[in-house]
Amino acid sequence: MSRFKQVDLSKIKTISIKGRKSKVTPKDFGKVFEPSAQSFSGFVGSLPNILAAQNLRSLVRDIVRARTKNKPVIVMMGAHVIKVGLAPLLIDLVRRNIVTAIAMNSAASIHDVETAMWGKTSEDVAENILDGRFGMSKETGDFINTALSLSFYTSDCGYGETLAKALIEAKAPNASVSILTNCFEHNVPVTIHAAIGTDIIHQQPTMDGAATGELSFRDFKTFANSVKDLTNGGVVLNIGSAVIMPEVFLKALTVARNLGHHVQGFTTANFDMLRHYRPMMNVVTRPTQNKGTGYDFAGHHEIMIPLLAAMIKLEMHSSAKKRRGFQLVRVSRKSKVRHA
Repeated sequence: MSRFKQVDLSKIKTISIKGRKSKVTPKDFGKVFEPSAQSFSGFVGSLPNILAAQNLRSLVRDIVRARTKNKPVIVMMGAHVIKVGLAPLLIDLVRRNIVTAIAMNSAASIHDVETAMWGKTSEDVAENILDGRFGMSKETGDFINTALSLSFYTSDCGYGETLAKALIEAKAPNASVSILTNCFEHNVPVTIHAAIGTDIIHQQPTMDGAATGELSFRDFKTFANSVKDLTNGGVVLNIGSAVIMPEVFLKALTVARNLGHHVQGFTTANFDMLRHYRPMMNVVTRPTQNKGTGYDFAGHHEIMIPLLAAMIKLEMHSSAKKRRGFQLVRVSRKSKVRHA
């Protein structure tokens, strides 16, 4: 006989499932998608109206609603986004006047520059770390560090604008897939936020700490200027940055509020393969507390971001029809909203 007492369940009060509040019903289930018979809109419609799929639909609607109200849609990103080939998708959203600002860590800018200039990036770290060759690509360090140093002494441009101009002046062979050059050409702020000592160009003899710090600081102020306009309807997406961009965003947000801008009522979303503390706190939870909505999506970037981009364009198309010809256009390198 057991020495431990067990609770007596005989007096438990049960309820009828008929009157119980339930979150899922068959009408919310996913539907079978037949590629040969249905369009992409059919595929989107086939997704379950439950949990992450439901949240993704809501986020897409928030993004489209933000642009119809001429509110910002800011993308923050880490380097992995470029390494897995997503630059063309973000560039497309910039060209369509959906993304209004991009902020990245400096590793992302390195991948962007290497791809634009030499058509390759993402070296084999495991092989090159063994003998001290890792991160010592001379062309990469010379191009970026020289551009930053020159801009430090001769202009008031920030990190992102400086590299974009340098790529354009160098007639980068692959500029069409450069986020930096495309943002610059479409008058979209692209900012780079460096943490000195974290990137390969910081270990090379051309590194100028003063220039790197100052131009990154200029970009922080440019980024904060974008954040101040999020009030009542803007959207911030953090894609693949676990530390740098969530920290930068939280500081830019508090700067905007401290300066008297009532930055409330916006939407944030974090996309990453794993859930991390800082994105959850500094992107999803804290900035949207009291007024706003935060989403968190776990999944591979190379799957989630193409899906998100396609759903945004589909929703924009549907919204245009509903609004009798509403469309977003770019005229003379300035973002405008046109109502037909």
